[in-house]
Order: sequence, then structure tokens, then C-alpha cells
Amino acid sequence: MNLEIAISKSNLIKLIVLLVISAFLLSCETVGYYSQAARGQLAIVFGREEIQQLISDAETSEKLRNKFAEVLQIREFAATELDLPVANNYSTYVDVSRDHAVWNVFAAPEFSTDPINWCYPIAGCVTYRGYFNEAGALNYAAQLEGEGFDVYTGGVDAYSTLGWFDDSLLSTVMSRANYQLAGLIFHELAHQVVYLPGDTTFNESFATAVEREGLRRWLQANDRTDTIAIAERDRIRQQQFIDLVTEFRNQFTELYELEISVERKREEKTVLQIRLREEYEILKASWDGYSGYDSWFSRSLNNAQLSTVGSYNDYVLFFNNLLDKVDGVMPDFYAEAQRIVALSEEERNSLLEKY
Repeated sequence: MNLEIAISKSNLIKLIVLLVISAFLLSCETVGYYSQAARGQLAIVFGREEIQQLISDAETSEKLRNKFAEVLQIREFAATELDLPVANNYSTYVDVSRDHAVWNVFAAPEFSTDPINWCYPIAGCVTYRGYFNEAGALNYAAQLEGEGFDVYTGGVDAYSTLGWFDDSLLSTVMSRANYQLAGLIFHELAHQVVYLPGDTTFNESFATAVEREGLRRWLQANDRTDTIAIAERDRIRQQQFIDLVTEFRNQFTELYELEISVERKREEKTVLQIRLREEYEILKASWDGYSGYDSWFSRSLNNAQLSTVGSYNDYVLFFNNLLDKVDGVMPDFYAEAQRIVALSEEERNSLLEKY
């Protein structure tokens, strides 16, 4: 009990620090934003239940008990085989009693595919603004829309606190297959190893490389060759989706650079949105009935939405090659990635631009 109280006090102190930081930011709106973020994180911290205790609890369903047991094995593998900073991460469970952990708001100008950036303590600048309740996200989205921006709001089921708190397993991801949970945990823990504030592509590429390598090793170690094929199929479909949206995003950019009237740009923008939906239907026809991206394509396909499918995997090949150079030794791989983070922006870009 004393340990639990100490941990709670530690987390409370961290939240207070964040609130104090926000108080020094001049905008009352900004203070309000950080307050809701602190309250949301506090609810998760104090809603945690030990997974080991839940497994022992007779009231826990067999389905959940099996899922929890799998997560504990994934944690062990992450620590012993991937040298990821597991510590107390994912040793607790939180039922958040909602569809998503947070809702992110994205915005972009009417005639630009470059998203708006928001800057935060610790995380640096990112292309979204997150809310722990959907109403808050929708209200802010409406405000931005009233200012003339293209706006998109999407739910997120898991996130990393970058080591600021011990991350918990959330109810929002419990419907995922075990191999998907493994990939998620490897990915989010990777953000605690290497993180470059303000560079989403670098961070996501690194975490994706760790996720894929970790998942490959985990599936092989557990003799799940059938699942390896399923995971690879999912990866290919995801990449095809990303490639399709990226190709059209480039076409939108070319359109916006034309010296034509605003009315004409709006007309051509609508035409491109229709064509993108048509191309998706053609692509989906090759997926044996899989329709996992239908919900995404049912939305407006405006610039803000297109920006959410960034080229976040642009440097995965670079990190794969880096992993090969250190013969797959994960600590050496992390050390090399951290060394690259420490380089000047010019030096780092000169390495990455080759990929």
C-alpha cells in the first residue's frame, strides 16, 4: 500500500508540473487545454488495476484472463529479447469506458496539404491536438473550421507518455488480435527509447522498425508461422493504403500550386476527392472482402484528413539497414539511433535523405 501511495504521489507531482508549465503560457485557452489533458491522464493513472491481480480474480472472464496472460508474455519478451524499457509499463489495465483513449484534431489550410503544428512541453511540435473527451475535440474542431481550416477529428486507441508515466494497457485495444497487441506494445515502448521532439516521421519510422522486427522475432519464438503470413498481409494492405493516399496528396498539392481561381480550385479539389474514393474501391477489390478502411474513406477526404496519412514510414528502410549493420543487436541499434538524434539537423538530414 505504501508503494502504491508513493507512486500515486509521484504521478500527481508530474501532473502538477504540467499544469504549472501551462500556467506560464499566456493563453487562457491553452491553460484550459492542459487542464483537460492533466485530468484525463490523472483518471487513467488512478484507474489502473494490476494485470496479475486481474488474472487471479475469479470474476475476470476467461477471455480477458487469457488476453492478460498473453500481454505479460509480450512484456517479458520485450524486456529480455528486445531490450525495451518495460519496467512497469503495461503491467496495469484501465477500463476507460469509452470508444477511444483520446480524440485528435488535425487542421490544414483550405488549399494546402501541410498540417498545422501545435507545440507542447516534452513532446515538442506535432500535427495534432489531443483531447480526452470527444466533445472537447469536436468543439475545438468547430472553432478551427469557423476560421476557414479543413478539419479532421479521429479517435486514437493507445498512446505513449514517453516515459513520463508508466503506460497502461487500455480497454480500447482489447479487441485486437494478440499479434497486433504485441506490435502495439513494441511500437509504443520504442518511443521511450528514441524520440526526436518535433519530427514525427523520424519517430514513427524508428518505432515502426522496432515494431516489425520485434513482431517477427516474437512470432518466430512462439512458432506462429501461420500468423506471420497474416501479419505480413496486414502490413502490405496498410502500405497500399498509405501509398494510395500519398499519391493523391501529391496531386492535391500540385493542384493548389496552380495559378487558377479559388472557385476552380474548389471544383478540382472535389473531383480529386471523388477519384480517390474510386481508386480505393478498385484497391479494396483485391483485398478478399477486407473493408477496414471504409470508415476512413466515408469522411470528407479534406486536407486535414489527408495529412493524417503522412509518410511516417519514410525512414523505415534506413533503420532496417542500421539494424543490419549492428547484426540485429538491439542495444547497439538503439545506441546508434540515439547518436543520430544527437546530430545537428543538417547532419541528420544528410543521412536520412538517402532513403
